[in-house]
Amino acid sequence: MIEAVIHGVILAFGLILPLGVQNIFVFNQGVLHPRLRSALPVVLTAALCDTLLIGAAVGGVSLIVLSVAWITPVVYGAGILFLTYMGWKIWQATPAMNEQKIRSIKGQVGYALSVSLLNPHALLDTVGVIGAGSLQYSGGTRLAFTVATITVSWIWFLGLAAAGHLFRQADASGKAVRLLNIISALLIWGIAGYMVLQLWRIL
Repeated sequence: MIEAVIHGVILAFGLILPLGVQNIFVFNQGVLHPRLRSALPVVLTAALCDTLLIGAAVGGVSLIVLSVAWITPVVYGAGILFLTYMGWKIWQATPAMNEQKIRSIKGQVGYALSVSLLNPHALLDTVGVIGAGSLQYSGGTRLAFTVATITVSWIWFLGLAAAGHLFRQADASGKAVRLLNIISALLIWGIAGYMVLQLWRIL
């Protein structure tokens, strides 16, 4: 069972560590809010979405859904449109604007759902890596593997928001936050562009 836990932790870190849209959004929320607890709705939503995806992957549900031919292109198309829009909004933001345009809890949760579920890479990687990795286990061992991957996800998103909050406190002038917004927008557009190429290949 310990081997399954270690395996789950390694796989989870391998998937979650690369800088993706979901990570950027959670980190930026930590930067944006004067109080860390105000970013908790985003942290909880992102972690719950990962929990849902991991559970579906281990249970085989997501593999069945993604095997339907037309679903993958639709998910990619929706993801490209959303990422393009989100990159533009982040590009336009300034530190001064951030103080005035903190979204409502409903808005934060909606954005977190979008970046978590409209991300083809997250869906496919979860199915292909965690779902496939769980097949070698059964019973309590598979449960331990699943819990380990989910635990890593929760700890990571909380730590990411906390790191963003510390970044905010260290940046009194707001210049670093503006630079972070520009870099984040460029990264998001880069991911969207890569997804366009993948969608082209699929079609």
